[in-house]
Amino acid sequence: MSLHQVPTFLREHYEIGEWHHAVAILAADFPDEWADIVKVLTEFRLFRSEILKPGGRKSGVSTRIDVALENLGWSEQSFETKIVVDDTTLESPTHKVDCFKNGVGLEIEWNNKDPFYDRDLNNFRLLFDLRTIHVGVIVTRADELQKIFDKLGRGDSYGASTTHMSKLLPRLEGGSGGGCPILAFGITSKLYVED
Repeated sequence: MSLHQVPTFLREHYEIGEWHHAVAILAADFPDEWADIVKVLTEFRLFRSEILKPGGRKSGVSTRIDVALENLGWSEQSFETKIVVDDTTLESPTHKVDCFKNGVGLEIEWNNKDPFYDRDLNNFRLLFDLRTIHVGVIVTRADELQKIFDKLGRGDSYGASTTHMSKLLPRLEGGSGGGCPILAFGITSKLYVED
């Protein structure tokens, strides 16, 4: 892993996983997008009030990261994909990407069921093979946050079968993203703020 290319603040405040030299590719080939990601993750804080708020369609955590990236020119992106063999067209639907800019896709998996990782990684794999995404990024949570959730009485809402790094890393290291370079950030307790 090329951790020396990850700013110190991110190394100290996030658990990081990497596949296929994603950091080196972001830093060398997508410096503007890399700068956006670094800025947003450096400014991000995990607020107690957002953990205590009951779930809905999209959490405050996901929304804040989405909006911060949108303000830098990122957008949710859907792709229409199909495979044509001779005279036969086969639909090959992909899932929309939370945040997309210039060939870099970023997904936020704060508190979904862990099979959402399979969907994201498969999507990155397919879109990489189709030369649409060059690097995939997933922002999720580190396992250590469970202690905070338990302390706040919200542990059941953030259970073992939901999205966190120990559910993502084996999939990543097992090659679920195919050849797509992927970088994962797990939000740690060092970002937690008692607001």
